[in-house]
Amino acid sequence: MKLYGVVGWKNAGKTGLMERLVTEITGRGLRVSTVKHAHHSFDVDHEGKDSHRHRVAGATEVMLASRNRFALMHELRAEAEPTLEALLARLSPVDLVLIEGYKRDAHPKVEAHRAETGNPLIAPEDPTVRAVASDVPLDLDRPVFDLNDTSAIADFILAEVGL
Repeated sequence: MKLYGVVGWKNAGKTGLMERLVTEITGRGLRVSTVKHAHHSFDVDHEGKDSHRHRVAGATEVMLASRNRFALMHELRAEAEPTLEALLARLSPVDLVLIEGYKRDAHPKVEAHRAETGNPLIAPEDPTVRAVASDVPLDLDRPVFDLNDTSAIADFILAEVGL
């Protein structure tokens, strides 16, 4: 599977860019999966539901399945957070996996940047950031795209991974 990341500081537009890229790239007939790193605790389950009750009772993994989808919840309990590599190994094969976050991992990335956040660019210090998608013009040693030019960003990513 080909991998490409979207990184940036909080409120830089990462999730919106990811959403638009998935729509654009799947619209071109490619199969895409995503991985999103969260820096906070989260839960996709709901208290009182059977699957939640199974987890609270101590199950390590709970799979919830229907004719439309399935979800696998794995409780880490005392385990270390899994590496990106370990998580990717659990995915079904697709043409491209877009990864939101994991900015310290070695896969190629595009940085989402909004000037109004006041955050510094990641790109100048990170050679794995191959391009920047920004809401303002920037003078960098790598391509800079308009943050909303999803088609051009998708073209760049697909060319980078050979799709």
